[in-house]
Amino acid sequence: MTSDVSEKVLEYVGNYGSVDTLDLAEFLHMDHQKVVGAVKSLQAAGDFLTAEQQVHKRWELTEEGMSVVDRGSHEAIVYNAVPVDGIAQSVIMQTVPNAKVGLSKAMSSGWITVTKNAGEPFVTRKVDSIKDIVREHLQLIVSKSPSEITDTQKQEYKKRKLLLEVVTKSFLLGKGKDFSTSVEKMETELTQEMIANGSWKGRNFKPYNLDSFGISPERGHLHTLLKVRDQFRQIFLEMGFSEMPTNNFIESSFWNFDALFQPQQHPARDAHDTFFISEPKLSTQFPSDYVEHVKRVHSEGGYGSQGYGYEWKIEEAQKNLLRTHTTAVSARMLYQLAQKEFYPAKYFSIDRVFRNETLDATHLAEFHQVEGLIVDRHLTLGDLIGTLYEFFRKLGITKLNFKPAYNPYTEPSMEIFCYHTGLRKWIEVGNSGIFRPEMLLPMGFPEDVNVIAWGLSLERPTMIKYGLNNIRDLVGPRVNVQMVHDNPMCRLDK
Repeated sequence: MTSDVSEKVLEYVGNYGSVDTLDLAEFLHMDHQKVVGAVKSLQAAGDFLTAEQQVHKRWELTEEGMSVVDRGSHEAIVYNAVPVDGIAQSVIMQTVPNAKVGLSKAMSSGWITVTKNAGEPFVTRKVDSIKDIVREHLQLIVSKSPSEITDTQKQEYKKRKLLLEVVTKSFLLGKGKDFSTSVEKMETELTQEMIANGSWKGRNFKPYNLDSFGISPERGHLHTLLKVRDQFRQIFLEMGFSEMPTNNFIESSFWNFDALFQPQQHPARDAHDTFFISEPKLSTQFPSDYVEHVKRVHSEGGYGSQGYGYEWKIEEAQKNLLRTHTTAVSARMLYQLAQKEFYPAKYFSIDRVFRNETLDATHLAEFHQVEGLIVDRHLTLGDLIGTLYEFFRKLGITKLNFKPAYNPYTEPSMEIFCYHTGLRKWIEVGNSGIFRPEMLLPMGFPEDVNVIAWGLSLERPTMIKYGLNNIRDLVGPRVNVQMVHDNPMCRLDK
């Protein structure tokens, strides 16, 4: 048996064919979620209905937007408060609501001008009359005519917190393979009792389809980033690399900067680039001999280098932070390797790092860094370039360019660029170089040992692989979760 709501849904679809659940809820005078619940129940009972998800977007006025419809825009109110012979700006600021915004918008619209009168800003009109376009546009929203407003104008009003974009999800219903206006539960098992009492004669049994593969069980789906991360890990393992432990997001400035021969006055150590930790604020456990070597090479030089020539301070090295790169992990692993009898090694890591970046289409304040490094004797720039071509070829990326760059801990250094077919331009995907002697020799490595290394974000290759042009479509509140379900497995053209 079905509920009253389910019966009404089936009856409507039977009479009129396809319908959106939003329209159906309005027709039945009931809550939309109640209709959706009935549809889910019918889908669980059998193939009575088809349901295709729909996304509806509409614009609504905020509380501030409603006040603009009632009283006029902020700039119009300011303009109307200015008498013909002008008024002091201080009076406007004290008496007119939202005067700061209104004054700025009225000036940019060319309605008023501000001049100095005896040292005090004085506001006068520049035009005899105005047309309050903002109010007219918001009235169109109220009257359900938003199409007369351009997308640029809508986005501007959204920035001014006058408009709000509301997204509603619904389902487009249609008749399924087993559609019927009434639903009767069919028997799925012939029991001994049915045979004994003969009740099986009046029962409807669900037919068995022995050729069917069965219903796929409900299951979770890996996020697109995790799919690509698994492929990266597999590529590194195929190339003979070992994974480094990366379970400490909080790192000391010593391992994040000082061990990498990055001077303590470097701009990256500024709070504008780095997230510092207030509790615990400092680290105290460091290898004492190694600290002395790092201090000496920074302040006095050594190993053929003149250093930076400044007073190195342990207090600066002790500061805790959210690691800005997984190269801090590489520094720890290299130091441990240098304490043993030398042998060649290959390491990689894939994990989150944090930087105080300005958000845009390709940058977030946190991202996943992929890093690989090779330790061996007499490695050269040719070894690095050849390794990078092979690594990116396994990712399916063959269009590479390299640009000389500066890094405190690598020399020579190269930025890595690849061509993004979606953005139709070359984008930076990583950085690379040969670790400097000032970084390796204080650890205890022999002089003929070199380390080639490269790092890139996980997000940008993922965007290239799945054709995404904005990183906020991959992570963050704007992500359509259905994308995680729909996107195929990551299979790179190796």
